[in-house]
Amino acid sequence: MGTLVWITNRFVINRLQLHHKAYPSAMESEEVVRGMLYLFLTVVGVPGNTAVIVAFLLALYQEHQLLPADAIVLHLACANLLVVGVRCLLETLATFRLANVFGDTGCQGVIFVYRTSRSLSIWLTFVLSAYQCLSIAPPGSSWASVRVLVARYLAVIFLTLWVINTSMSSSAIAFSLGSRNDSVLMQHSINVQFCYVRFPTALSTQVNGAVQVGRDVVPMALMTLASLVILVFLYRHSQQVKGLRSGASGGAERRAAKAVVALVTLYVLLYGVDNGLWVYTLTVRKTMSSSLISDLRIFFSSLYAALSPLVIIATNRKVNSRLRCVVQERPIQDKATTLSTV
Repeated sequence: MGTLVWITNRFVINRLQLHHKAYPSAMESEEVVRGMLYLFLTVVGVPGNTAVIVAFLLALYQEHQLLPADAIVLHLACANLLVVGVRCLLETLATFRLANVFGDTGCQGVIFVYRTSRSLSIWLTFVLSAYQCLSIAPPGSSWASVRVLVARYLAVIFLTLWVINTSMSSSAIAFSLGSRNDSVLMQHSINVQFCYVRFPTALSTQVNGAVQVGRDVVPMALMTLASLVILVFLYRHSQQVKGLRSGASGGAERRAAKAVVALVTLYVLLYGVDNGLWVYTLTVRKTMSSSLISDLRIFFSSLYAALSPLVIIATNRKVNSRLRCVVQERPIQDKATTLSTV
């Protein structure tokens, strides 16, 4: 009997030891998956947005001006580059323990820049869809006059969006801090892996969450409406020119409209998931202590910032032609250098 008890105890101890050894490896594999996902966003998003920015800067240098829609897309690419570069790149470096800036000050800066640029990306997508919606208005109509006003005061619109979104993201500076082990201090905090966003009360958490949802849902509803108007226009136009060959300007107009609809569709899908997870976090309190939901939210919102330049490159002829010229010039220059050294 004593031998049986001893064997049973040894079996239990061995199983506990195996579980203890397996647990860190499980955590390491989880970190590797997380790091690889953020690395994917960085590898796709940083070069993609940089390519779009370079293409428009080349167009600006060559033509000395940008069309209003091109200026909006350029601004959108800059905001998306901040989202991917500041958040995803730093998360990748910290996950693989290559560098870690997520102290109290680092968390405040990263979360502030991420929230501001993320919100700017949302509102700029709405401005782009609204401007494209106005662009299909018939000449001489009141909507065409509104489009002219938007184009004239586009710099003021950009500045206003920066001021509003910077102000709304200022809570990140007050409430963000590095990781802590104090459970009392973390009572009303949201775990975002390397940082915590700590609120003084449960009510302030709910209010801040509602403000963020409203800031996303309002432009989402407006840009969806604008996209529906564009789709109706495209359908009616296709019916009118059925069996006829449309002009070049009409073809360019339709391509631009379809590109904007594609961007809005991508936004609604990815940010819809993001906001659904955010509402789930606010309503199920126990999820705040886990970084899983926050990681998923950041991933889906950053996925838009990483994939949208691919949509722009594929659908915008100006970007496509400038990038093709850059790619074609480099082999010519290399060949010329080779010949000169022979």
